[in-house]
Amino acid sequence: MSPVSTNRPNLLYIHSDQHNPAVIGAYGNPIIRTPNLDQLAENGVLFENVYCPSPLCVPSRASQLTGRFPFENQVWTNEHVLDSGIPTFAHALGAGGYRPVLIGRMHAIGPDQLHGYAERLVGDHSSNYLGGKPVDHGMLQGTAGPDLISLEKSGAGQSAYQVHDEDVTAATVDYLNRLGVQKRAGLLDQPFCLTVGFMLPHQPFVARRADFAEYVGKVGLPMTPEPFTDMLHPHFRYWRTKCRIESVPEEMVIRARTAYYALVTRLDALIGQIFTALRENNLADNTLIVYSSDHGEQIGEHGLWWKQTFYEDSVKVPAILSWPGVLPRGIRSQRVLSSLDLNATMLEALGAPALPNSHGRSVLPLIMTPGAAWEDVAFSEYCTDEGCYQRMIRSGDWKLNYYHGQPVQLFNLADDSRETFDRANDPTVQDICERLTRQVLEGWNPDEIARAMAAKRADQPILHAWAQQTQPVEQYRWNLRPEMDYLDDAAFLRGIAAHV
Repeated sequence: MSPVSTNRPNLLYIHSDQHNPAVIGAYGNPIIRTPNLDQLAENGVLFENVYCPSPLCVPSRASQLTGRFPFENQVWTNEHVLDSGIPTFAHALGAGGYRPVLIGRMHAIGPDQLHGYAERLVGDHSSNYLGGKPVDHGMLQGTAGPDLISLEKSGAGQSAYQVHDEDVTAATVDYLNRLGVQKRAGLLDQPFCLTVGFMLPHQPFVARRADFAEYVGKVGLPMTPEPFTDMLHPHFRYWRTKCRIESVPEEMVIRARTAYYALVTRLDALIGQIFTALRENNLADNTLIVYSSDHGEQIGEHGLWWKQTFYEDSVKVPAILSWPGVLPRGIRSQRVLSSLDLNATMLEALGAPALPNSHGRSVLPLIMTPGAAWEDVAFSEYCTDEGCYQRMIRSGDWKLNYYHGQPVQLFNLADDSRETFDRANDPTVQDICERLTRQVLEGWNPDEIARAMAAKRADQPILHAWAQQTQPVEQYRWNLRPEMDYLDDAAFLRGIAAHV
């Protein structure tokens, strides 16, 4: 049970997609405007060093649900199905007497679109099934994936993902308003337990014109440029070539970065609408609010975009917790956490049973008890069907990135926060490099993972063909239409079409 509250609290867990914590005012960014997240941090606890379990959507989200690492879930790619027999955060909340509700994004593929939630409002924009009807982004087709086209087709316009999130926000506000009616009528007899899943600020790097205009001329080039040379790590030479980002024009870099900033501010505004509904319905007291994301965004740092890397911009996530009258206000922590720890924290705070096989550790003792014991360690994992088997460990000030069959990277983040000096070959720290390599491989066997992923690939054609032939009902799919995606500048679009 919660060590600090005798009343069962409400939970509002807000989970965005691809939000680099460095693009939040409360994390020290002097340009971005995020008043609602900044206020949340002022009223609560902000963690500066939280790492996602995978820098890719589905495996990260699956791990955040179960508290298990991707290799334990056997969910490594966006086409892997999470076993419905694995209990999740939502199952534990239900077992603890709550009725967990999800509004918006989960991004789980397969027939189980609840994974423990008792109710779901507003589904994902993509198919519930492997082989289901593909997403049509219209004018912006191709921009949601890792390819140069997402930078080429960036700027002012509209992303369907923003329309989705506006629907999610409206549904959430309506849900809270209805709770307020029940409370005023004396009919609200149990605490609410609500997860809100947003798409923003995930690419396309396209934002409404007013939001985009706010940052024109304010967002410059990345702090850590990295030219495409023979000195690059071999994995990043491969990745940048595959994604056609060996060299990106400065104008395009700035335009895409400007749009990303605009999307973050729009996300913050939507979150603000939810906070307003919470206050206006007198539901804010004894409500634990948690904000985080599934992974970060490179936004051009190290010559990279999107996620899929272990650099800080990709693998770190924001984590802000506020609980009026219970958690201290205005606290910043530099301890190293995993997103899995947020899972465990919410379960303890709500008095729900812990997940038996979770690696998550509740941070409540760390927050409430000065000097509480804590191991500064976190892992992340990235494996692909193209043969990349990679894992990261952050341990204290050190971070080691393991690339199976390729050189490791080793960074001291206390001395080198921008990760520009790889010390893997530094003879003075070989003991650290060897120790962290042993630790990152402990229980994690890339050869076994390769075999497991090959078996999944063999299964997938049947699942694809089944969905294509039977066309199962997609109960939790949001209706994304191609006309929702566009760029405002028709002349620019014609130029892009001619270029492509």
